[in-house]
Amino acid sequence: MKAEFLKSKHAEGLGFDAYIATDPNRAANWQAKRKAVSLEESQRAYLGGLIRRMPVICLSGIWCGDCAIQCPMIAAIADASPLIDLVFLDRDEHNDLSNEVRIAGGNRVPTVIWLSEEFEFVHLLGDRTLSRYRRMAATQLGASCPLPSFTPPADENAAVLAEWIAEFERVQLILRLSPRLRKLHGD
Repeated sequence: MKAEFLKSKHAEGLGFDAYIATDPNRAANWQAKRKAVSLEESQRAYLGGLIRRMPVICLSGIWCGDCAIQCPMIAAIADASPLIDLVFLDRDEHNDLSNEVRIAGGNRVPTVIWLSEEFEFVHLLGDRTLSRYRRMAATQLGASCPLPSFTPPADENAAVLAEWIAEFERVQLILRLSPRLRKLHGD
């Protein structure tokens, strides 16, 4: 994917509140889940100390249960750092991007795409973190996408949140150690 394309898609994205406002019938559930996200002080301190700007695109479906659980967490992570520039795009409205980041042959959501400050592709993760997949495998939930009103156990939420933060850390380290960006920033 070319940086120009990713930059244009990022520019089309919406912030969390604007994104959930696109479906007033589901917005309250998403907002309640966002308010329930609580970062630990160490997580907040780490995220607040990021050095490199990270534009981030989250392909989502407001109708999707996994999105309703994880996207509020991702928004909370972004809220903790002025250098995380997170936007949301509806997967179906932006299938030109969704088709570029298919996972196991499918247009999965949520799919998070991390970019460098110059909108070069760095990393992507979708549709569930490892702990979420482990829980699904252990409990054999059946349906691949729970209802948006489903709330996972607190320990699973904490694990999923920690894994999303670890992905942001991974990308930040890639950006910090990039020879090209180190030369650009003189560090």
